[in-house]
Amino acid sequence: MDGKRSCSLCGGAMMIMMMMMMISHMTSALEVPLDLPQPPTITNQSPKDYIIDPRENINIFCEAKGKPHPSFSWTRNGTHFDVEKDPKVVMMPGTGNLVIDISGEKAEVYEGVYQCIARNEHGSAVSNNIVIRQSRSPLWSKEKNEPITVQRGTSLILQCRPPAGLPPPIIFWMDNNFQRLPQNSRVSQALNGDLYFSNVIMEDTRNDYICYARFPHTQTIQQKQPITVKVLDNSPSGERVPSFLHPPGMESTTMVLKGDTLELECIADGLPTPNISWTKVNGELPSGRFSFYSFQKTLKIKEVTEADGGDYRCIAKNRMGSSQHTITVVVRAAPFWISAPQNLILAPKETGNLTCDVDGNPKPTITWSVNGNPIESSHNDPSRKVSDGVITLSDVQTGSSAVYQCNASNDYGYLLANAFVSVLAEPPRVLTSLNHEYSVISNSRALLDCASFGSPLPKITWFKDSQSILNSDLYHIHKNGTLEINVAQPQNSGKYTCIASNNLGNKENHVHLQVKEPTRIIRQPEYKEVQRNSIAVFECKVKHDPTLIPSMIWLKDNGELPDDPRFEVGSDSLTIHDVTEDDEGTYTCIRNTTLDQDSASATLTVVEATPTPTMILEQPDPPTDLELTDQRERSVRLTWTPGDEHNSPIKLFLIQYEDSLHEPGVWLNMTEVSGTSTTAQLELSPYVYYSFRVLALNGVGLSESSDPSRQYRTNPAKPDVNPSDVEVSGTSPDTMTISWRELSGLESNGPGLQYKVSWRMKDAEQWTTVTLANVSQHVVTGTPTFTLYEVTVQAVNDYGEGPRPEVVLGYSGENSPTVAPENVKVSVQSGTEAEVHWEAVPLSSVRGRLKGYKVTYQKMRSLHKQDYDRENPQVLIFSGEETVGRLPDLHPYSHYRLNIRAFNGHGDGPSSTDQQFQTPEGVPGPPTNVNIRNLNLDSLLVEWTPPLEDNGHLTGYLLKYQPINTTEEAGLLKEVLLPANETSYTLDKLTHSTHYKFFLNAMTETGSGPAVTKEAFTEVDEAMTNRQAEIATQGWFIGLMCAIALLILVLLIVCFIKRNKGGKYPVKEKEDAHQDPEIQPMKEDDGTFGEYSDTEDHKPLKGSRTPSNGTVKKDDSDDSLVDYGEGGDGQFNEDGSFIGQYSGKKEKDTAEGNESSEAPSPVNAMNSFV
Repeated sequence: MDGKRSCSLCGGAMMIMMMMMMISHMTSALEVPLDLPQPPTITNQSPKDYIIDPRENINIFCEAKGKPHPSFSWTRNGTHFDVEKDPKVVMMPGTGNLVIDISGEKAEVYEGVYQCIARNEHGSAVSNNIVIRQSRSPLWSKEKNEPITVQRGTSLILQCRPPAGLPPPIIFWMDNNFQRLPQNSRVSQALNGDLYFSNVIMEDTRNDYICYARFPHTQTIQQKQPITVKVLDNSPSGERVPSFLHPPGMESTTMVLKGDTLELECIADGLPTPNISWTKVNGELPSGRFSFYSFQKTLKIKEVTEADGGDYRCIAKNRMGSSQHTITVVVRAAPFWISAPQNLILAPKETGNLTCDVDGNPKPTITWSVNGNPIESSHNDPSRKVSDGVITLSDVQTGSSAVYQCNASNDYGYLLANAFVSVLAEPPRVLTSLNHEYSVISNSRALLDCASFGSPLPKITWFKDSQSILNSDLYHIHKNGTLEINVAQPQNSGKYTCIASNNLGNKENHVHLQVKEPTRIIRQPEYKEVQRNSIAVFECKVKHDPTLIPSMIWLKDNGELPDDPRFEVGSDSLTIHDVTEDDEGTYTCIRNTTLDQDSASATLTVVEATPTPTMILEQPDPPTDLELTDQRERSVRLTWTPGDEHNSPIKLFLIQYEDSLHEPGVWLNMTEVSGTSTTAQLELSPYVYYSFRVLALNGVGLSESSDPSRQYRTNPAKPDVNPSDVEVSGTSPDTMTISWRELSGLESNGPGLQYKVSWRMKDAEQWTTVTLANVSQHVVTGTPTFTLYEVTVQAVNDYGEGPRPEVVLGYSGENSPTVAPENVKVSVQSGTEAEVHWEAVPLSSVRGRLKGYKVTYQKMRSLHKQDYDRENPQVLIFSGEETVGRLPDLHPYSHYRLNIRAFNGHGDGPSSTDQQFQTPEGVPGPPTNVNIRNLNLDSLLVEWTPPLEDNGHLTGYLLKYQPINTTEEAGLLKEVLLPANETSYTLDKLTHSTHYKFFLNAMTETGSGPAVTKEAFTEVDEAMTNRQAEIATQGWFIGLMCAIALLILVLLIVCFIKRNKGGKYPVKEKEDAHQDPEIQPMKEDDGTFGEYSDTEDHKPLKGSRTPSNGTVKKDDSDDSLVDYGEGGDGQFNEDGSFIGQYSGKKEKDTAEGNESSEAPSPVNAMNSFV
């Protein structure tokens, strides 16, 4: 919902801002960098007419820049104003801003005309004359208003006559209840504040006509004494022809200044109330600039021009007749700029002009000053010539910098402008930031800045891709150096270079332009008619440049969406849940990017929910009546009539085309339009024989296609595009293959399509060109090996060439390298790894793209066996320009041979000189053919053969063994070291009938190799086994086992019978005898005690609340089993019954009322027994 709550710059505002930015690009004034010496320039000053609030301090602004930074001084009423001598006045550091503290002072003390002077060693600039006046809101003069008595029907004027304030007050009429008095065509307030009645009625009688004056500067309101009006009806006035109350008479004259707002007023007397109308004699009212107020009694014209002068006629008319009054408007003009003087930068010996071109009515008088002094009183400068509004400076010299002031004045005001002349000799510099990136939308205007400075002023030239840019239909270079591209296209994207040059040097700058695709809504919201309480969904899908992320804003009736959770904004849609009548209106989707926007609207209508009859949904019927209109070279408009929707609204129309010239019989999709459209503007390609057809899509599916339109043939033209995917590759040392993707028939734009293929070596001047047809590659022979070429492929046909092709760089074919790597060195790291180093081959010998180096190494023999067991060579590839590599998985104690060669895309270069190296000893491999045999009851024979890989000189074998039991628990591990020439070993004094685990390792000086693990059993002692078997079969042993089993069974039966003994405990008999009312059985429904019986194992008594610790608390029952014993703890017999009989209920001590019994629970006691 966040996206719908804010509205960024939309439509017109965005366009106005972009236009202002463009104008600023083209009209920016010359700026002198502040690191260069220059006279002062006023950058901020207070307005000419400055009305102050007497309750606040006075702030007068004067700020300026210059090199060196200027100092400031002030004049007041034409004389020097010594700021330092007035303790109430402070000048802010670094500026000329004045702060005047008027606390304890009257503000009128500081009224007057102020002027600021900013000066440094190169000149003086002055501000406007700043007139300081205190705002005033004087009291109404005391007066006694006599009641006014008038006859019904006569006219009446109630005068306000407010006190003169500064600025003038705002007038309004109210009653005693502070309610504005109603006004209409009969009663209205004039511009001077008086209240006019064209005729009075009886209802005008009242005693509270009060005029109020609001003084806006001090925010105070004052009121006039109430006026009483009494309307009599004893001699009423009759109906009459209108006459003018204001202005009186038939004619009047008024004056207005150009640019101000003209207000003309006519108020008429009459009965019935007259209506007022306006005309301009011999002319029309200015369109768009006039408006009527106060029931058409006031005509306002804003931004008055000289053409607005003349006669204006107001006509008052009722049924009795009409009257008219002519107002002659005289337009005068305070001075206004036609061309204000601009700062002038001159090099020594140059000539330049300062122009002060103004106009006004009457014609303004122009006076010049230099550094704040009248030019007539300054020293005579032979290089300076003054001619009315122009100062010509000739053959200027270094050190003649100054600030000139032009003052143009007439009866209605004045203009003052400062312009400095700075004499510098400065080489060019570009002020626009380097590599600045500009982004614009395709088909819009692009402005590329090249702000520069230099003296003499630099000349700006522009280049793109090393090609000079001149003024043309596409490009325009503005006076300030800005390059304008009138209609930017994607092919205009790229790098642009501007060069600023004068006689002292050159300076270049690069900027980049990116032309983006426009933002377009491709699926617009559509008209919706939905039932109340249902859901409405508006789609708004957009196509945009992938580098621009559009935001989405939804408006309802051009305002924000209601703050209602029913409105759900999705990424491409707006969903309204539970629609009500208040949701009706126009919904607008706005898709904004930082560069452009698009919008679309649709209307929502809400209807009452009604039972919907069962509808049969079908595909729509095909459109009919296809017609082609608005036929142009590259576009045509297609219109059609939709077919029957069959109860499912059409979502879109699909437009297809057939090109019977290039692909007859093949129909291709061209575009889609919304289901509410019946027309589409189609963009076409040249040299195509088009036929069109339309299909409709609804919720069920696509319709059949319409009948084809009549054929529309476009005229041939030169190609718009060149072949794409241009590539350069080398297949052999003296050839180069240029390939490309051919244009389709639709892209050919005309007959005779060919390809103009051009190539040259990089930086060469001469191109070689061939023209080919119906091919997609060309092989160039006789090329130097691996040489960089520039290649272009341009489409041409019988009507001309395509656009200028892009240059593609590529290399001719490669050849094998000619030089072998040198200084090959091998560093053995371990028995299984070595590191090899080499020097890279010279790039000139590669004759192609160096892909890397191939290291070939081979085991020649084992150092131990002294015989040749040569292995196959192995090759490792090291990519790029690496000059070091590791050789893994070597065999220890072996002799190796190694060489290296460079390789490229063509093949391998020569090998380096073979390098020999040896690997040190390593740990040996595992012994082989390990076997274990039984010799007798307590000895085993272990046999083996030597390892297949000695990896050095064998120093012996390590045999470890240990017994393990049936749970895999190991016994004591023992070790035996054996000499290298042994291949068997007998283990004596082992335990018979035992499981043993063996570990056998071979060893070299480096260490032990991997172990071989085996397991074996010593022989079983059959004599002992037989003795055990004999005991198990003896009769006495069998009888003993049976007796023990029978005894255990009898004990179990007795225990079971005793434990499950039935009947009641003696406790129950005692309870029955005593009949204590406190000892009553608990009922199951209320939780009280019932009969004590043990009917279930391990379960508490019914209703009992036995704590988890096995104790029965006092508050659960007033007595316990202990109460019935002989004192002390209760005990149980072996069968679980309670020991002893209850001898009578124990008398309870009253002191025991707050104690709890700690006797164990019978239930827990029985559970614990079990």
